Amino acid sequence: MAKQSSMSLPMQMLAGLVLGVVIGAFVSSDLATTWFKPLGDLFIRLIRMVVVPLVFATLVAGAAGIADVSKLGRVAIKTILVFAITTAIAVMFGLIFAGAIDPGVGLTLSTEGLQAANVKAPSMLKVLLDIVPINPMEAFAKGSILQIIFFAVMFGFCLSALGERGRPLIEFFDILGDVMIRMTNAVMKFAPIGVFGLISYTVSRYGLAVLLPLGKLILASFLATVTFVVVIYIPIIIGYVRIPLMKYIKIIFEPWLIAFTTCSSAAAMPANLLACRRLGSTKTIASFAVPLGNTINMNGTAIYMGITAIFGAQVYGIDLTMADQVTIVLMGVLAAVGTAGVPGAGLIMSTIVFTQVGIPLEAVALIAGVDRILDMIRTSINVVGDSTTALVVSKLEGELGTEPVDDDEIDQTPLTPAN
Repeated sequence: MAKQSSMSLPMQMLAGLVLGVVIGAFVSSDLATTWFKPLGDLFIRLIRMVVVPLVFATLVAGAAGIADVSKLGRVAIKTILVFAITTAIAVMFGLIFAGAIDPGVGLTLSTEGLQAANVKAPSMLKVLLDIVPINPMEAFAKGSILQIIFFAVMFGFCLSALGERGRPLIEFFDILGDVMIRMTNAVMKFAPIGVFGLISYTVSRYGLAVLLPLGKLILASFLATVTFVVVIYIPIIIGYVRIPLMKYIKIIFEPWLIAFTTCSSAAAMPANLLACRRLGSTKTIASFAVPLGNTINMNGTAIYMGITAIFGAQVYGIDLTMADQVTIVLMGVLAAVGTAGVPGAGLIMSTIVFTQVGIPLEAVALIAGVDRILDMIRTSINVVGDSTTALVVSKLEGELGTEPVDDDEIDQTPLTPAN
């Protein structure tokens, strides 16, 4: 019998990434669009297929398992506070690095004929009201994660209130969650091929001819993001959560790579939930923080907002006052909260920030040429922020590492029947 390959899934995905870069550099965009991009699209569809039932089942089981309502309130407040603080810091990192690198200074790209749609920021009241689904089935169909979270938590608490009568249904959702995790593991077997398809298409379409004129914008985004991780995330992981850095990197690499290649934090959500559990977060906190963070915790997007605002202002020779920069921070946080976990959403939401400080929206059309590259950077860090928050809140609750990971959660051979 031939020996089974010992290459881990993350290494297989990395191999797919490297091969995609090499192949994409030599094939035409038309060929990659016809033959390679569908492989990536199929992978994203498979991942998004399991996200909603996985989130709903795990949240219902988790909420039903919390008898103390005040505990969920504490978890929610701590989670949202960590999201808000890190997002505000992230916008400031973007402003600082963009101010130092000056990505828009000296740029001679023509903006004639470029247009971008104006997106109006919704009111805070509307944002809060929209959390409550009018029709839960519609929320499931549209994949509205915030509405699904709200309904799942209420459903779980009401189920818990039934006492022993509700025990069979609690066990059903617990088993359903395990089934969805196994299905996710099965889908992830296709990940290396999906990564290859997405990267080969991206490289074939966005070559150096597009990247070079806006190289300083990409550099500013990359440096700001890396520095944010080094200055904020790593000290939290090592100093507060007390997880060895190499262990954290090894476990978080898989969801990071999925987010990097797909530009979708929603696609990385199942892998990120498992990574949080393997790093010591409880199932309840991970199931709450990661899906919620997928919708409102966008640190990478916040950095992007700050950098692109400075870029747009410099292209048009606009001097931003301190009040303008404070506005960018505040609007960057709100825009990041309203950004869906799907490819390209950050570019659309950046128009909210531009409008508030008087930057012409044609600058958004300039950024669109390299937005796929910027999207890969920002989305992958959004995912890291979600996992970091889940670990921080687990630590704050004194529950880090207290809940063993079930075999069903870490099973990497999901098609083999359980004994």
